[in-house]
Amino acid sequence: MINLDFYKSQLESSGFTTIDHIFSNEQIERMLKLISQVDTSKGTFRKSIDLFAIRQFLKEVPEIDKLILNDEFKLFIHGLFGSDYFIVKSIYFDKPEQSNWFVSYHQDLTISVDRKVELDDYSKWTVKQNQFSVQPPLDVLKQIYTVRIHLDDTDENNGALKVVPGSHLKDVFRPQDIDWSKETEHICAVPKGGVMIMKPLLLHSSSRTTNNNKRRVIHIEFCNQELHEELKWVERINFL
Repeated sequence: MINLDFYKSQLESSGFTTIDHIFSNEQIERMLKLISQVDTSKGTFRKSIDLFAIRQFLKEVPEIDKLILNDEFKLFIHGLFGSDYFIVKSIYFDKPEQSNWFVSYHQDLTISVDRKVELDDYSKWTVKQNQFSVQPPLDVLKQIYTVRIHLDDTDENNGALKVVPGSHLKDVFRPQDIDWSKETEHICAVPKGGVMIMKPLLLHSSSRTTNNNKRRVIHIEFCNQELHEELKWVERINFL
């Protein structure tokens, strides 16, 4: 029985938590089989030597939702976040064995929306692969949770996330302002089938792979906030 109160408390105070054995090895292998069969020629796919990614993952691999969004996972998410939460983004990341992909400390400050509209409190617009991203009001960012489902054993040797505990409480915060005499770094090692959950305002980074092991992750963001009436979440999926 998962003690949700413990993980809720950790999320609020530290900005992250890790939970083992949410998905079985059999479930993970079935997910990987479906991913291996997808058509990678679409614009939502990104392929390079260091990274393979699928944006709008749950839409591009629709058969996988029955494996991920099962009744047990829904109860887990609703118990942890609240029954009013819905999915707003999903991405699949594959960091290959020889990857030199490195991501420095940052916060996740943008969301994906259906169009560009000049609005107060919505700023820093970008377009990637025909997808609009924008930094929304802080109240929206504070209500987002990111769930990272690990499809491989992941530690500091194959790109496990490094985080600064409690940094989400500083709101928007520049990484160069980190005072390492006061802050600590934590490596979020997660076994296959486990999840790492974080607030997007948490400062986090990822190192290069050094042990020739894959790091495949399904990244799903949840929120309970509606956007400005002229904007829609591009990937909203109700989670009832």
